Amino acid sequence: MKSSPHRHRLAVIALLILAFAWGYNWVVMKIAVAYAPPFVFAAMRTLGGAVVLFVVLAVMRRSLRPKFPLAYFIFGVLQTSGFLGLVTWAIVDAGVGNVAVLSYAMPIWATLLAWPLLGERLNTRSMLAVALAILGILFLLGPAVLHTGWQADILALFAGISWAAGVVYAKWFTARHEVDILEMTTWQMAFGGIVLGLVAMLVPSAPIIWSSAFIAALAYNVLIATALAYLLWVFILAVLTARDASMGTLSNPIIGVFAAWIQLSERPSPLELTGMGCIVVGLAVLATAPRALAELSEN
Repeated sequence: MKSSPHRHRLAVIALLILAFAWGYNWVVMKIAVAYAPPFVFAAMRTLGGAVVLFVVLAVMRRSLRPKFPLAYFIFGVLQTSGFLGLVTWAIVDAGVGNVAVLSYAMPIWATLLAWPLLGERLNTRSMLAVALAILGILFLLGPAVLHTGWQADILALFAGISWAAGVVYAKWFTARHEVDILEMTTWQMAFGGIVLGLVAMLVPSAPIIWSSAFIAALAYNVLIATALAYLLWVFILAVLTARDASMGTLSNPIIGVFAAWIQLSERPSPLELTGMGCIVVGLAVLATAPRALAELSEN
């Protein structure tokens, strides 16, 4: 069933809001980890967002009991614990641009994982996208190994792989079961947040500095970058095609790079810009492929 022109316009507006909400959040996260340990902040952000989404479920009179708790737990560990935990850890020492672009290479890894796990063969365009992304990663990581902080770039890379594994698992599961996307999103966030909280308790860390900057960063993450953003994403996927939604998310790391450049004075080197460009072009090629992955979701 096709969406009405009005709903389509609303979805496009929602996609623009989402791009800025998620794109600018890379800068907000960088500010937040200056006042709180990364796993503590990631857990607070995620659990806070889950609470808001549970309230939304209650207001909508949806069931608060998880229909597939084990599946939601696995999805939450991969997409929320793995992805958000690793990118928040990475952004402590790495530049915002590197973390944003390397982690957003997720669709490349999802494409590669979907080949053996879902039987989705690579076509010529997909292989070109993978080649461009790998070239971009080499541009970003090559010079980094000669300096400090390269470990953080590796963490960002593995964050994208964890996210990709979550996407492939969710695609496999939802193809076999009828799933309420809002329910799945809420519960995976809750389970993922609990795991992050356990990690935060086990890892020795300094106490939180409750500054006004940290409180504002936490509020932004809970209310805008997590709760509101995921609600917008569920609506976008319900109205727009997977290709349009996927293309819209390509602007997120780009906004993050320029926001960090303006606000944090993080100016990428020519080699880093080349690497970022290769990855973004590769993602654009993949997003326009006939069988681009639909289940893109964010930080």
